[in-house]
Amino acid sequence: MRSARRGRRSRHRPPRRSRAAPACLAGLGAVLALCGCGGVRSADLFLVQRSGQGPSAKLTMLVTEEGGISCNGGRELRLADPQIVQARAIQEDLHDPASQHLSLPPGPGSVLSYNVRDVDGSVRFSDNSRGQPAVLRRLAAFVLQTAQQICHLPE
Repeated sequence: MRSARRGRRSRHRPPRRSRAAPACLAGLGAVLALCGCGGVRSADLFLVQRSGQGPSAKLTMLVTEEGGISCNGGRELRLADPQIVQARAIQEDLHDPASQHLSLPPGPGSVLSYNVRDVDGSVRFSDNSRGQPAVLRRLAAFVLQTAQQICHLPE
């Protein structure tokens, strides 16, 4: 005599698949698509905030790794290749002063003050601060020239 169980076919069901898995995969795909299509911005080289005497002294300048620049929150403009190289060299030379959070007081008769931030830290100085590393003078000249030539701001 056959057992009732023996003659039956097994009704073993495959494991249930979660409905959340396809939703997670779809979400991940959307995130990856955004990252590849402009969702991620290039790295910033440095941000300069300049203040001082005179109507055109106040300036905020953001310079990106890919050569983008914006002045006072305006639309992003493009630096020429030599200016990109110059900006990258300035950022590299800012490593030590920025990582030390160098802050130099203004001298008598100071006109412009600068606050610079990059990935390494920040630097504060004025146009006539004593003991400025050469990179700070190069930065001030870069900011002035770029603001005038690229952003078309007055002196």
